[in-house]
Amino acid sequence: MTVTVFYGDGSRLPMPFTVSVLKNGFCKDLLLALGTACGLKSDESLMLAEVYENKIYRYLEMPLEPLSSIKDDEHIVAFRFQKKEIGKTRLVIFHRWQEKAELFGTPLVTYLVADQSSGADIEAAVSKVLSPFKKISSAKAHVGKENGILLDGLDEECSCSDAQSVENAELEGTSCTDLSIPLRLTDDRVMNFNAFKKDTLFESGKIIGKLLRVVLDWTDKEQELYDSSYLKDIPEVYKAGLAAKKTQQEAISLSSCLDAFLIEEPLGPDDMWYCPRCKEHRQAIKKLDLWMLPEIIVFHLKRFTYGRYLKNKIDTFVNFPIHDLDLSKYVMSKDGQSYLYELYAISNHYGGLGGGHYTAYAKLIDENRWYHFDDSHVSAVNESDIKTSAAYLLFYKRVRSESKVEAGEASHSHSIS
Repeated sequence: MTVTVFYGDGSRLPMPFTVSVLKNGFCKDLLLALGTACGLKSDESLMLAEVYENKIYRYLEMPLEPLSSIKDDEHIVAFRFQKKEIGKTRLVIFHRWQEKAELFGTPLVTYLVADQSSGADIEAAVSKVLSPFKKISSAKAHVGKENGILLDGLDEECSCSDAQSVENAELEGTSCTDLSIPLRLTDDRVMNFNAFKKDTLFESGKIIGKLLRVVLDWTDKEQELYDSSYLKDIPEVYKAGLAAKKTQQEAISLSSCLDAFLIEEPLGPDDMWYCPRCKEHRQAIKKLDLWMLPEIIVFHLKRFTYGRYLKNKIDTFVNFPIHDLDLSKYVMSKDGQSYLYELYAISNHYGGLGGGHYTAYAKLIDENRWYHFDDSHVSAVNESDIKTSAAYLLFYKRVRSESKVEAGEASHSHSIS
């Protein structure tokens, strides 16, 4: 199972961990395995939660809750915090696009330790949790480098105002604890929003359920200051056999991918080609061709796309042949060789850009049978189940015709006689 750990003290970015637990186990088993994987300290604790539609749908706080209650396509996260914070006011932070007025990403959770907190204290707590997501400006990176190595932080004697001087123009005017993103109080449905002032006081004993909810209103400016992709790319919980059962809404073929890879590509004005005959830069056309092919071919499917602000995983199902992949039409050299290939292994990736889980299918040639490899677990699978939208790397081996093999063996025998 893959669970993403978020750090309630803002000490580091969220990190996905894949652990093995018994199918008939309980949440306490998952917490134990997860704690070992992430190096949980004796004075720290983990709190499991399910994220649905950019909200916390439920907290998995019962140690004996069966893991069977967690579905394969759910997003489970764990919030890491100090044990001494248990019983204090819990602060849940939602994220909303201000322009579209819609939620996005994974909520963050931290705690207000003091019995009485002000609006300024809440802003400081939110700013601390968001600090790992802040992008490093070029100016700050330059000041923090020594002998080409990026230092972890500024010198301890450097004051807040000194650190501020190395921020770029976008961060000017903000202090170490100032929060640039507008912050509002909200309810459990994240439907109502109320502004509050820095001097507004919140007493722990008067807060219902010791739970405060706030929402951050993100704009394009905040996207330039913070890397929100870590809030979005949360991998799903994975269990063996899930992807094989999923139906695909859209599909493309491996041959169409090859056609697109080898198609003529006009070069734009920024990529002009210098003609040695004309002595001028001319607009040209780039074309890739295959002259000959090796015995083993590995197809690396493009599963990720990058935009200015967003990074997405491409889950489109690619339909690829298992037997008789004929690549002869793509080969320019007509040397009479066989370019017929057969699939013998697949590497799968589940999750997103922020993390995920790898498995593999491989064919045992001697048994003529396919097997599924998931960490230390190995199981036999039907050939019809190995095609999924999680396929990332495809491994093919050339198939030689019997006549060519016999001819090769005869030639070899003649040469050594």
